[in-house]
Amino acid sequence: MLLLGTCRRKWKSMLLDDSFLFSFMSAILLNQYVLMEEHWEKLETQPLLLVSSGPVSSANGSALAKIGSTTMLAAIKMEVMTPSVESPDEGCIALDFHMPPVCSPIVRPGRPAEAAPVISKQLSDTISSSGMIDLRELSLVKGKAAWMAYLDIYCLDADGSLFDAALLSAAAAFSHLQIPVVALNDDGRVVFVSEEEGGENFEKEPVNKEKRKLKLNSVPFSLTCLLHKKYILADPTAEEESVMETIVTVVLDSSGQLVSFYKPGGSVLAYTSAVQDCIALTRQRSKELQIILDEAISGMEID
Repeated sequence: MLLLGTCRRKWKSMLLDDSFLFSFMSAILLNQYVLMEEHWEKLETQPLLLVSSGPVSSANGSALAKIGSTTMLAAIKMEVMTPSVESPDEGCIALDFHMPPVCSPIVRPGRPAEAAPVISKQLSDTISSSGMIDLRELSLVKGKAAWMAYLDIYCLDADGSLFDAALLSAAAAFSHLQIPVVALNDDGRVVFVSEEEGGENFEKEPVNKEKRKLKLNSVPFSLTCLLHKKYILADPTAEEESVMETIVTVVLDSSGQLVSFYKPGGSVLAYTSAVQDCIALTRQRSKELQIILDEAISGMEID
């Protein structure tokens, strides 16, 4: 399992010493892989990735994702809406990312976290540009009714790589999503149908008569890396992010195609070799996350 970063315990008190960190970077024990001069060396394995489907019973789809200590809880609630005139056969996705004070000591009560709107916008753009969800799959009756998927992601523990864990939780929640049963009543309105009703009295127009899963075309996965000179650290903790200025996040879809490359400034230039290394690491991570995601949703049945 690919996870990079300095040893979280032994060297934690020395991380703020910039000269120590970078002088002995190649000698510090890493979680599993360390980038040496010309090759990768595997050191040890730690099971730091976790995906759990369906932790919120009241939601139509939900998932819990952990990368290291960073923990995200995603929940999806489906509601019927009237589609726009421009897209009469498409539904919508509304995403909101929350960082409550419990997730980090730097988040103050009554004051929104600065990172929350940035991550929320980044997640929305990634889900849209990756083509993971065909919005036409959310259409019920063209021009009259479609699904609005409200996706709320809550950060329970913020210890670095927030976007990676949030994107993983979103993908897992959509994989777990069960679209409710709806039908048309005598007034031509779309209504929810309970299991007892079964939909026998709503036969005007064909809508989904049973719960179904949402078809996902290509699931995006991401990896955040820190750059410093010739070194690359992946999966940084919050403390590691605070002492390094240059962060890059690579997003690939399940076929290995590049979805986005995000570098919010920083003093280190992203040379071609560094970009290629980050993409190669993300490609390895994507394969592992796909296996973990498949295992989490395997055996799940529509009730």
